[in-house]
Amino acid sequence: MDEKLKDSDVLLVKEKNSNELKAVSGLNADGTPKTILPKAENNPDFLKIDKHGNILENFFANFMRQTKEPTRFEFFKAPLEKVGEVARKLQEAFTNPDKPENKDMLDMHRVEPKEHIQAQEQPQTQTQSSNHAIDESRIDWKQLEQLGISRETLEKTGSLDAMLNWQKSPVLLPITAQFGDMTLRTDARLSFHETTEGKLSPVIHALHHEPELDKYYFGMKFTDPDKENLLKTGNLGRIADVQYKQGETTPVFISIDKLTNEVVAVRAEKIKIPESIKGVRLDEKQRQALNEGKPVFVEGMISKNGKEFSASIQVNVEKRGIEFRFDTDRKQGQAQRGQRQAETGEVRIPKTLLGIELQDKQRENLKAGQTVYVS
Repeated sequence: MDEKLKDSDVLLVKEKNSNELKAVSGLNADGTPKTILPKAENNPDFLKIDKHGNILENFFANFMRQTKEPTRFEFFKAPLEKVGEVARKLQEAFTNPDKPENKDMLDMHRVEPKEHIQAQEQPQTQTQSSNHAIDESRIDWKQLEQLGISRETLEKTGSLDAMLNWQKSPVLLPITAQFGDMTLRTDARLSFHETTEGKLSPVIHALHHEPELDKYYFGMKFTDPDKENLLKTGNLGRIADVQYKQGETTPVFISIDKLTNEVVAVRAEKIKIPESIKGVRLDEKQRQALNEGKPVFVEGMISKNGKEFSASIQVNVEKRGIEFRFDTDRKQGQAQRGQRQAETGEVRIPKTLLGIELQDKQRENLKAGQTVYVS
């Protein structure tokens, strides 16, 4: 099996009035999930979730936009190699979802659509509520038409607003370019660039088969750990010094464009780390780690629908800020919690245990090392 597929999950879905769990293979015309049985023979048709890709963001953005009754469906995920086994266990848990061990099982595999599109909502809201950075009248539409791109295409895909704010198109666009007798067809993201003459010119960010990590990137060579981080998380995990000008180094964050596999960077000084995120105040060590490009596991964040969640957060170049990684190995969070406890001697007691909200007295007893019975 392909190494990337080994790390993939399969998206599962059930309707709220049914306990039958199926695998998602795509979306129907009305926005409802297209489904198949979660069996090994259907593997080629599964909607596979790449651990460092944004398949879920794109899927749920389209799902929430097209379907009339999004709350009719519940989503879960299971490792590709164990999809049949996990699907059976989840279906058993559906019969008694309030049982603590069943609730834990369901929560562990549950996927909340809003949590996976929240990262996209912020840029869209800003774009819609503020003036564009670029005056649309500056666009040379004939130049774009030579690439097979029309205004209608940009509007329908939500690309026009993004590009008028110096951002890339949020989706891959089909590009057709004519070079003499030769026609080039490819999928690419588009953005605008201002030339030295002050003209607005389209930039084609072509789709690469894989990230080009063996080449020098503005004078910097990626180490083996660098490559591992970029392929696994999409982020370098440290600050890099590149040379945009001869003899002058610039500290940057580096990520992989998840749509095109292009290596992208942003000057470190352009990224501001927030003091708090989703209701959780970041301490000095957490903010320092983020400033250094490292991932930080944060617990107790509150999503827009009021649900508490935990995730790894890290600076991502494409987001121009913090991204959430919900599918990060739990060991990372455990390791970071263990390190903080070792340094401070403080043990963090959760607010809930086995799905039951703990009373203040119970949390105090746990912190003191005493046994607490939860029912």
